[in-house]
Amino acid sequence: MIFLPGEREIRETAEALRKHHVPASREQGPLGDATGREFGTAPRSAGTASPPLPDPSARGPRATFRGAPHTEILPLFARLSVEEQDRIFKPGNARRIVLATNVAETSLTVPGIRYVIDTGQARVKRYSARNKVEQLLIEKISQASANQRAGRCGRVMDGICIRLYDEDDFNNRPRFTDPELLRSSLAGVILRMKSLGLGNVEGFPFIDAPQSRFIADGYRLLHELNALDERNELTKIGERVAKLPLDPRMARMILAAERSGCLAEMLAIASFLSVQDPRERPQDRAGSADEKHKLFADERSDFVSVVKLWHWFDEAIKHKKSNRLLQNQLAEHFLSPRRMREWRDVHGQLATQVAEMGLRLNEKPAGYDALHQALLTGLLGNIGFKSDDVKARKPGEGNYQGARGLRFSLHPASVLAKKGPKWVVAAELTDVGRLMGRMAAEVRPEWIEAASQHVLERSYSEPHWDRKSARVMAYERVTLYGVTLASRRRVHYGPLEPSLARELFIRGALVAGEYDTQSKWFQHNRELIKHIEELEHKARKAGVWLDEERIYKFFDARIPPGLHNGPAFEKWLKTIDPDTLRLAREDIVAEGLDLSQGLYPETLLIDGVECAVKYRFEPGHPLDGATLSLPLYLLNKVSEAQLDWAIPGLLRDRVNALFKALPKDIRNSFIPLAQTVTAFLGEASAGEAPLAQSVAAWVARRTGKQADVREAEVDAHLRLNLRVLDDGGQELAMGRDLAALKKQLGETASLAYGKSEAGSEHEREGITAWDFGDLPASVKFSRGGQSLTGYPALVDYGDSVAMKLMDTPENAEAETRKGVVRLVRLALSAQFRQLEKDLARQTALALKYRAFGNADGFFAELLDTIANRACLGDDEPPRKQKEFDKQKERAKPRIAPVTQALLKSVEECLDLHQQVQARLAQKSPFAHALKDEQAHLARLIYPGFIGATPWEHWQHLPRYLRAILRRFDKLPGAGERDARHTAIVQGLEARYQERLAKHRKAGIHDPLLDQFRWHLEELRVSLFAQELKTPYPVSAKRLEKLWENVQA
Repeated sequence: MIFLPGEREIRETAEALRKHHVPASREQGPLGDATGREFGTAPRSAGTASPPLPDPSARGPRATFRGAPHTEILPLFARLSVEEQDRIFKPGNARRIVLATNVAETSLTVPGIRYVIDTGQARVKRYSARNKVEQLLIEKISQASANQRAGRCGRVMDGICIRLYDEDDFNNRPRFTDPELLRSSLAGVILRMKSLGLGNVEGFPFIDAPQSRFIADGYRLLHELNALDERNELTKIGERVAKLPLDPRMARMILAAERSGCLAEMLAIASFLSVQDPRERPQDRAGSADEKHKLFADERSDFVSVVKLWHWFDEAIKHKKSNRLLQNQLAEHFLSPRRMREWRDVHGQLATQVAEMGLRLNEKPAGYDALHQALLTGLLGNIGFKSDDVKARKPGEGNYQGARGLRFSLHPASVLAKKGPKWVVAAELTDVGRLMGRMAAEVRPEWIEAASQHVLERSYSEPHWDRKSARVMAYERVTLYGVTLASRRRVHYGPLEPSLARELFIRGALVAGEYDTQSKWFQHNRELIKHIEELEHKARKAGVWLDEERIYKFFDARIPPGLHNGPAFEKWLKTIDPDTLRLAREDIVAEGLDLSQGLYPETLLIDGVECAVKYRFEPGHPLDGATLSLPLYLLNKVSEAQLDWAIPGLLRDRVNALFKALPKDIRNSFIPLAQTVTAFLGEASAGEAPLAQSVAAWVARRTGKQADVREAEVDAHLRLNLRVLDDGGQELAMGRDLAALKKQLGETASLAYGKSEAGSEHEREGITAWDFGDLPASVKFSRGGQSLTGYPALVDYGDSVAMKLMDTPENAEAETRKGVVRLVRLALSAQFRQLEKDLARQTALALKYRAFGNADGFFAELLDTIANRACLGDDEPPRKQKEFDKQKERAKPRIAPVTQALLKSVEECLDLHQQVQARLAQKSPFAHALKDEQAHLARLIYPGFIGATPWEHWQHLPRYLRAILRRFDKLPGAGERDARHTAIVQGLEARYQERLAKHRKAGIHDPLLDQFRWHLEELRVSLFAQELKTPYPVSAKRLEKLWENVQA
């Protein structure tokens, strides 16, 4: 007989022995030599030499473990099936190796044992007070247990015990195994002593007194079961639990089951847990056993599986024909008849006991919810929450977070082992090197919470006033032994902390106004507070004048204690005069409120229309500062200068910021800045020019220096914000850059301007001939109740024109020129169709243009340029039908010469462009000139240059290209002079490009800037190819003088 710690070690050893071959020498016994070295054993325990092992031939032929039928390997442990146990006690002729746990130390006597091998270890059931779980860990056995094992051999004849540990180890072991009292939970002992009046367990004269921590743990469990009160006295539940001869946990579940209407099912479960599991699973037939046991399995609960098994067994007994047939039926389903009888006996005893206590069995089958809620009353320490966070688990830990920081896994035999629901409860948690939950079921957190009200921990966070429910709410966190059952549950906070809830009610509902009521006093208060807040936002002094603490004290002095929610407040209001809650200005305003309304106007007048201005003090927010709500149709009517000076209250801070942004050498001339700002505001003419331009001009007059005033460095809240709205009040765009908004929506705004509420006689589409009479320069119309001035225009739509009211005369002029050209082309459609055919034959010219676009685009560009010049040219656009007819007649003879002149100039320019490109491709030591002309050429000839080049400059364009070639010819002898001239030209060019970019962004068209651009071209001819001559005198100084008049 070999003593091993547990079932797993027995199976592993048996497997190893079955694979083992014994050498064929007669000198060896059936288990190896006398010292046991075949298995790595230590010297035998006896101090004298052992007699030689008997010759195996005395029993028959020599045997081996594999291939010979003369040696049997038999496991022996408590969970063996009856059939397997019987094999051990039936004598046979073959030699036997019995692999046993400590069950064979005293409980069983196995006949014929001659040799014992003692590993010195056993699995001992020991309760852990720290973790509140049963542990089945491998421990060293005591000397008494070792002697009991040695006594298993030699009962029939002399035997030998071989201990796999040395004598010193044996002598250092405890003499006796710890008594069960010291290895078990003391809850049952404490409960029984309380019920019998034996006094406190701490003072009882035990032979081996338990440690205080085990006693404390027993008390904690009884508190968990609600069997003891805070003074450790028996509760009514405790008195009833003590009457049941069961583990206190199961007794508590039985009492709960009677109230939940599931006592019949609970008796089956409690009695099942009190005996050894009757379900057998022979190793060699495990698959068949599992298949049969599926008949009773429930996919959600092992407890329900037990109930199903009980009902099946009960039906089998009721319909049995004989005991033998019943036993066969049980064996067929791999159920131990003996253990099933034990289960039935215990069940009967419990049924009698509960009947004597007056508990009544339920007649109807219990539901899943009721049964498991009753189970939870006794198993609160065995709940588990499945954690999906793999990183939070240490290697080897289970995937369920249990009570008091434990982690466990479900036992593989559980029906839930693979399913793994979110919440489970187990009948027991057993530590076998890894914490396992046996007999488990799926539960819900609300069931756990209901069963554990007396031991739950609740904490509350973020109390706040909730307008919708008119109550002070908070987030509740509910935990049981460290397991979170509810993390952020919204609860009514008033009954929990009435004083704090009252304060939050006053601050949230009455001070902040987060309360829904139609009471006049409340509306008055909100309007007064809103007015003060608006004044604060205007002056950017949020929280300075409006004193919320004063408002709170006002209501705190009037509202009675304990009142913290809307319904109670409304009920109280009916008992008082509501006007006592009406605020006055002095109740809410701190000292120092003095604000002129003129500094922060509520509206701005744009083209006669009042537009609302809102103020907000919230740094970082898009609406921080002042925001003007501007209808789309007025976008082009407002100027940057008008907006810059619109809010007087912002001017001083903005001007101060502009002066701070000046270059240091200029800024130092204006210190102290406060006096400088005052002087500027006193001298500047409001609204004449944008603020930055006004500052720059003022600085130039004072210092004689041109200053770069950097508007971008001014804080955003100091610049007026614009919200552009459509006719329905929906926001189309928002920003503080008027130029960008005009670029984005300016064209749309122009077309939307003339849409009056009742329509307009000056709005018409689909026009193909001048049949609408005269086109006035301006008209009056009404929109939104406002009288506006519109400017009729003809807008080109390709195959027709439309009459539209534009927002400015400049826009109307520009659109009308294009519209008139279209009408003339429609009137002279035959001529233009012929022209289109003639142009299509210019294939050679189209090939020269291919670097800038395809042939179709080239021909379309030529056609449009000829039409613009021939149909209108430099003439004023007609506004009367007679004038239009004359214009049409003037256009007819112009078509041919214009076409001829344009084709000649285009061909000449393309040829010269090709020559310049060839020269640029050649290597040259004058890199500065090549780089300069590369950029210059791209500004002269580019995709679309035919239509973009003003007609009056077409005659000069070839000369500008020839000037480039002449410059290249002169470079070898004039490199130094060319470099000086290049610096002059590039300086002026850079200034022009920077101003052009700003104008385009702002939507500005300045004819003087255009003139400057063409004067630059003439300056290049004058500096690099003077022999080509210029049509007028030009120099760098003349351009500087011209620049002074260019719009900023």
